[in-house]
Amino acid sequence: MAKPNLDHPTLPLVKQRFPDTKFLATEFRGQTTLVVPNDKLHDVLQFLRDDSQCAYDFLSDVTAVDYLQYPARQPIPGEPEKTGRFAVVYVLVSTVHNRRLIVKTLLNPTLDTAGIEDDPALHLPTVTDLWPGAEWTEREVFDMFGIRFDGHPDLRRILTWEKYPAHPLRKDYPLRGRGERDDYRVIERDSA
Repeated sequence: MAKPNLDHPTLPLVKQRFPDTKFLATEFRGQTTLVVPNDKLHDVLQFLRDDSQCAYDFLSDVTAVDYLQYPARQPIPGEPEKTGRFAVVYVLVSTVHNRRLIVKTLLNPTLDTAGIEDDPALHLPTVTDLWPGAEWTEREVFDMFGIRFDGHPDLRRILTWEKYPAHPLRKDYPLRGRGERDDYRVIERDSA
């Protein structure tokens, strides 16, 4: 197995700026991922945007992953005995330096994830103050995974209706749903 190439020029800058923070870094198919503790996430992202040697001026995407029943552990930085079930993933691009960096943070629910309860462990700070374009992608992560972004200017569902009874991209959500579509009134083309 080839040894990962972790010589991404941004990694030493982040470590220098946050010397007391435990990070994990991985590389897969030429893409470097920095795993950040969620209590340092906003500070690290702000540094990556504002520091002239980093200059990640474009947030390409915000998405999430549910690692329920995933065969590989997802260790939380600084807490190797703990693993994360959910990951929120930020894809950053520096148009100045022509670089990409993926930043990921891990969360563990404290409540049953089959419902829509507001789990205090599934909260992160919004990055709309850093990249205003994050507004819609954070709403999608909230709608599909139930992860809330504190300070978001308009955090409401974007793909499902407001009273939708679940978060459909969670792995414990049934593939066929829970009957949400059974009561839909079919609208024919000529009656629409």
